[in-house]
Amino acid sequence: MPNKKFRLFLMLTVILLAGCDRELPMVIHGQTMGTTFTIKAIRSDNSAIETEALKMLIERELFDLNRLMSTYIVDSELSRLNRSAVNEPFAVSADTRIVLAKALQIYQMSAEKFDATVGPLVNLWGFGPGGGGDKIPEQEKVAVALQKVGMNKLSLDDQGVTRQVDSYIDLSAIVKGYAVDRIGELLKKQGFVNYLVEIGGELKANGRNEQGKTWTIAIEKPSALERAPYKAIPLRNMGMATSGDYRNYFEKEGKRYSHTLDPTTGYPIAHNVASVTVIAESTMFADGVATAINVMGLEDGMAMAEANNIAVLVIIKSGAGFSEHLSSAFTEYLDRAYISE
Repeated sequence: MPNKKFRLFLMLTVILLAGCDRELPMVIHGQTMGTTFTIKAIRSDNSAIETEALKMLIERELFDLNRLMSTYIVDSELSRLNRSAVNEPFAVSADTRIVLAKALQIYQMSAEKFDATVGPLVNLWGFGPGGGGDKIPEQEKVAVALQKVGMNKLSLDDQGVTRQVDSYIDLSAIVKGYAVDRIGELLKKQGFVNYLVEIGGELKANGRNEQGKTWTIAIEKPSALERAPYKAIPLRNMGMATSGDYRNYFEKEGKRYSHTLDPTTGYPIAHNVASVTVIAESTMFADGVATAINVMGLEDGMAMAEANNIAVLVIIKSGAGFSEHLSSAFTEYLDRAYISE
């Protein structure tokens, strides 16, 4: 699975007009989960909190989530789970349970292509924190690593999480989406109706922007050679996530090896999907599904999207350019969005 999410170009221009009586949005920036975040929140009569106080609440929420589910923090809840005894239940917090349950759902929905236990393969190929990703591992070593991969080797019940093998759980492909959802809930509790939350390229938009229009998000052109907007998407009261790994690869003897690994084979994917964008009410769900389809490829990914009524846009590398493939739900979403505007 891809271990990085490429950033979106956010078309969120703050336009300053002389004599304009609209209040400018509160804009909060920061860092979390190894990436950055940006929140835009437009005041209403019910949102009296000051910017600095809101920033403190947001940073506290993100700090708490990171302390639970980071694999880079030695004593995080997830790190302790990864060191727990095999076949012994490990009690987890409500937040970690929610994210794990959603990861398991997407794992099953995607025919095991979304897998939060792919870590041993990522490290074997040298795509993890240790680096060294320019060597092809021996087939025997891939087979050994695969024995520790598979979310079907985990169980989640009232007692907690039980690892049936010495697996390594990494929720980075879904937890940023969950964090976006949580910050959206925090803003609503503070009385905000119109806002945009972005963490590491995963988004949730509610209401309208400071100009009274639907928030507009530009998907990045999936090119390793440039960073430029590719397609503008209206977003209101929905979450959105985009997954692509086209900048992360290595070449060996004339063959290109993606950093996106298929957890069912242990080897890099070999299809021509450039990026996947998913729109859903839950950004966590969109985050995980975008990752899953990036592994599955166009045909299987679109079949899953159609079977589950998921709004999906897949951009395919086609010769020197790109081609687009939209699920029925994505087309219907765009039709509704443009009509409501």
